[in-house]
Amino acid sequence: MNWDLIFWNALYAGINAASAGYCLVAIGLNVHVGYTGLLNFGQAGFAAVGAYAFAIPIVEFGWAWYLALPTVFVCSIVLALLLGIPTLRLRADYLAIVTIAASEIIRFFVNSTRFTWLTGGSNGKNGWTGFFQDLNPVANDARYSIGAQTVDGYRLFMLSLGWSLVLLISLLVWALMRSPWGRVLKSIREDQDAARALGKNVLAFKMQSLILGGLIGSLGGLWLSAQKQSAQPNEFATTLTFFAFTIIVLGGLGRVKGPIVGTVIFFFVIQFVDNVLSQATRRNKVPDWLVDSSNFGQVKFIVAGLVLGTLVIFRPQGIFGDRREQVFDVR
Repeated sequence: MNWDLIFWNALYAGINAASAGYCLVAIGLNVHVGYTGLLNFGQAGFAAVGAYAFAIPIVEFGWAWYLALPTVFVCSIVLALLLGIPTLRLRADYLAIVTIAASEIIRFFVNSTRFTWLTGGSNGKNGWTGFFQDLNPVANDARYSIGAQTVDGYRLFMLSLGWSLVLLISLLVWALMRSPWGRVLKSIREDQDAARALGKNVLAFKMQSLILGGLIGSLGGLWLSAQKQSAQPNEFATTLTFFAFTIIVLGGLGRVKGPIVGTVIFFFVIQFVDNVLSQATRRNKVPDWLVDSSNFGQVKFIVAGLVLGTLVIFRPQGIFGDRREQVFDVR
């Protein structure tokens, strides 16, 4: 097998533009779960709102991208308020139930044939990413090498811009979590009754955390759709949320570097297993009863899951995590 090609394909999968989008979604979820202890199972809903709130004004109303961007923030804040006001006073599992339900409602709405005129339905919302090509300072069709991978100028620009955004958001989260405001969030995660006894408005801080994580998640959804040049409803299934959970657990809950490292490891492992199985199958090194064309995708995720599960067994707190920060209050 061509191990050099396998390695570089896997590495590129871990650092490409799509991975940057997943990383942003995971950073937002880390604000909720890792720093505040909010069980948000609907981060995909915030991601969908970000993608469609950006795409619809551009396509339907002809807005410039810098005018459409504030609608992403407004819609994300509204969604956070709608989810948080009735649930944040209650136990954490109520928030989990409401968020996963809201996420699916949003996905069904944008996928509905009744609203195809607005959302594009199952075909997605297309024709709104051309300005990225205009922003690219290098030729879109230029060719560049990343190890054994060759990418064009546009993909390299999107990769660079995506990870620059990840770095900027990570620095923002780092600064906030080192501030008095961030320390209050951590105290709520550990013992919200104690935080309340010290005079902190726990509900207000939870709401602020939900809004901040939702805003970051919406930027992740926007970026996922931008690099695919289309906002597709199936991109925002619950799988996206659970991928984000896997990423922050791998990297370490409540750690700024956790989502970044977790993203690279997660997609590296998946692509590595995919390439190894693909080459082994073509060379008849894997028995047909184990892997064939009908179950290749399932076996890929089973093997990748075993590898990632092994990592978690030997390092349950994640790469940069702290065992003391694995447990959060669910009352």
